[in-house]
Amino acid sequence: MELTGRAAEVIAIVPARGGSKSLPRKNVRRLAGFPLVAWSIAAARASRRVSRVIVSTDDPEIRDVALASGAEVPFLRPADLARDDTLDLPVFVHALEWLDRVEGYRPDLVVHLRPTSPLRPAGLVDEAVAQLASRPDADSLRAVCPAPQTPYKMWRASGGYLAPLLSDAPKEAYNRPRQSLPPVFWQTGHLDAMWRETILVRRSMTGERILPLVVDTAYAVDIDTEVQWAFAEWLAGRGGLDLARPRRHRKFPRPSRCRHPHGSYCP
Repeated sequence: MELTGRAAEVIAIVPARGGSKSLPRKNVRRLAGFPLVAWSIAAARASRRVSRVIVSTDDPEIRDVALASGAEVPFLRPADLARDDTLDLPVFVHALEWLDRVEGYRPDLVVHLRPTSPLRPAGLVDEAVAQLASRPDADSLRAVCPAPQTPYKMWRASGGYLAPLLSDAPKEAYNRPRQSLPPVFWQTGHLDAMWRETILVRRSMTGERILPLVVDTAYAVDIDTEVQWAFAEWLAGRGGLDLARPRRHRKFPRPSRCRHPHGSYCP
């Protein structure tokens, strides 16, 4: 990717569909006082490198919350791109092609911020953009942290017996001290960044040459259960982390109905 001496035009896209099954209506549920989707919007808005913050959603209530959080919602995502099994790629292709077709807008670099990993260090987005913008030979960048478990000590079932998960592992790696095994990383979900061409030309969310951006494991929360939600809320309130935090831009709309048994996202 060549920028011919100019700064990269950067867009942040936050995908937030309305049909979550594990935690119903989680994107508008309040985490430490703010709708979950607002945390990802705040991280993008705090960046000095991001020009536009777009939320891709199929849900009018999420749209209203996103607008109140300071994001743009120039379209509602088609229902066939908001199913449980919908992959990220068609969602991002739709957003970029819509912006090109309707507005003639073609960013160079795309930042993907998942609402389910809301606790981001302050400055993370700018760091990611700077690293990828300085490496036009790379296809993308992905936030990772040291993995809490190593696959060199994991197993699969084979013919009624256990077999090592990794076929190319060192001899009897599962019997070796963890410290002697190659370091491995877990993708945290905080952030991915990629060139526009990686998505639209390579038809991939990563391409093949992926830069690592290592994040402190203290921030690594991926919310999919009530226990994970409670842990994220504790970290946001009392974890002592330097976070990119939301601010109210205008009054958040009142949820149409409260589906959580404890009413934690109702105002």
